[in-house]
Amino acid sequence: MQDANIPENPADPAPAGSPYAIFQNRDFTRFIGGRLAATLGSQMLTVAVDWELYQRTHSTLALGFVGLAFMVPMILCTLPAGHVADHFDRKKIIQAANLLMAATSLGLAAISWWNAPVAWIYACLVVLGVARTFLWPATAAFLPGLLPRHQFARGVTFNSAAFQLSSVLGPAAGGLLYAATGHAALIYLLNVVAALTFFALMFFIPGRPAAQERQPVTLQTLIAGFNFVFANKIILGTITLDLFAVLLGGAVSLLPFFAGDILKSGADGLGLLRAAMPMGAVLCALWLAHRPPLQKAGRAMLGSVAIFGLATILFGLGNRLCLGRWLGLTALPHAFWFWFAFAMLALCGGVDNISVVVRQTLVQILTPDEKRGRVSAVNSLFIGTSNELGGFESGFVAWLGAGAFAADPTGAIFSVVTGGIGTVLVVLAVAKIWPEIRRYGKLA
Repeated sequence: MQDANIPENPADPAPAGSPYAIFQNRDFTRFIGGRLAATLGSQMLTVAVDWELYQRTHSTLALGFVGLAFMVPMILCTLPAGHVADHFDRKKIIQAANLLMAATSLGLAAISWWNAPVAWIYACLVVLGVARTFLWPATAAFLPGLLPRHQFARGVTFNSAAFQLSSVLGPAAGGLLYAATGHAALIYLLNVVAALTFFALMFFIPGRPAAQERQPVTLQTLIAGFNFVFANKIILGTITLDLFAVLLGGAVSLLPFFAGDILKSGADGLGLLRAAMPMGAVLCALWLAHRPPLQKAGRAMLGSVAIFGLATILFGLGNRLCLGRWLGLTALPHAFWFWFAFAMLALCGGVDNISVVVRQTLVQILTPDEKRGRVSAVNSLFIGTSNELGGFESGFVAWLGAGAFAADPTGAIFSVVTGGIGTVLVVLAVAKIWPEIRRYGKLA
């Protein structure tokens, strides 16, 4: 499918044989480098926050509130964030958001160093959520302006790979640093450096003027992104699929409990588990980059989300308390179950990356440039809130499960397994409600 909204420049070279020819574009390379650094710091921060809260509260509900703290600003700020991304210079928005993230990380470092009340951590996470809400639509809408049409799908793949690579290195580095120092403050300070790196690299990329004349903020201009999404069945279906799959199938928020109480792997094990999904995604992205565009993109996305749900179920059951007991394998060492869990999470990350590439490409190529900021904001709202609300949902269900089964580890397992089952059911429902997705063909 060709996109009339990403104009082909006649001066652009013909598509090169090497998938890495795209990095001859210096602006794209700087943008990807900035995202790599910023996401690296953000992922280190996330694992530090999770482990600090786990150590200070030892509560699944406290971990679930992390998702809630990020979700509230998304709901409140998504509409204005989309409007701003379509009516102001997206480069300046990206830089301002990174400055705010750096300042918030300084606050977290101070809170951690002086052992301030946990409530202040949640307050900082709310501010961080505001910065992220304005950053996401601006970066998503900024990317199409860096690339010609024939390179865009591959650019999305490498953009996703950069995010996932930093998601591999960030949690592992954060877990190891936390285990080595016993404190989170240094990790928060490293995120300050990472955010400022993205801020600095954006100076070398030309600004992108607003796609249209500035308009007054009205209800009609704010909801234009929602109207477009609900009028386009393919975009609506793909976003809905990802929303509910992540809402039900996300096990990430409970990883501290799996690392600490179920798999007995500690803070460094938590870092490795958090790195497993993005590691699988990086490998998948490299595989996709060396292949032609997906020929049956719709079916590939539906199948990948179904596998995500099945792998989530196996992750939840793959331990001494479940498969070990049922199969008489309790004598196997904890290391075996740890690496089994790691493999299931890596599989989740690999198949999830297929879904991400398909969805992000479709959202951008099917949306006019003057609406990309607002449609990207809607996409961020759907996906971001499902991530954060999914974290709260997982923690809450684990808390309920612990009450029902009188064991916190069993409650966490119950939450993950039922979420995986729900993900598979969502795939079946989406395939039935939106048959256009099943029939969607070549991704180009």
